[in-house]
Amino acid sequence: MSEIVSVSGGPTKPEIIAVSLSKLGLQDGDRFADVGCGTGSVSIEASRIARNLTIYAIDARKEALFATEANFNSFGIENARVLAGEASELLGSGGPIDLIDCAFVGGTKNIDTILEKLVEKKTRSIVVNAVRIETVVRTIEAMKRLGIFDEVVHIAVSRSAPIAGETMFKPENPVYIVVGKKQA
Repeated sequence: MSEIVSVSGGPTKPEIIAVSLSKLGLQDGDRFADVGCGTGSVSIEASRIARNLTIYAIDARKEALFATEANFNSFGIENARVLAGEASELLGSGGPIDLIDCAFVGGTKNIDTILEKLVEKKTRSIVVNAVRIETVVRTIEAMKRLGIFDEVVHIAVSRSAPIAGETMFKPENPVYIVVGKKQA
């Protein structure tokens, strides 16, 4: 099994990825945007869930793009485009992406604009991961304004760690998973 090349702020923890992707509802053949892709770990797991997934991995940080490309090569991820730049610009009209079925947003810079662009692209489901309360509130407000807000899930994970020959649990930082769905 290959090891994930890491960057600051990532990779997203496996438990968070599992819940986020379950809320996303990926389907075979979907066009999937990984906004603020970091290490590409969410895209790698998404490709295990849905066959023939087209992946758009977006990040503005050079270190993240290098890590994503390295991880995609290591894990044999095909049918993926790694895009450099601000997601709010790359998702705009005339950008390199025409349609998106599902989007995972791990980077929350310009979250209002990103959500607007995803709605314009008729994105079926959007999952935003956030650790700051202010970001959660902004995301909920934006999703409500756009008519896509579905729910928020708060996840707190603890991992076992040795202590004096026995086992204790050390908490990870809690994560909020904000879910948006295209209304029928």
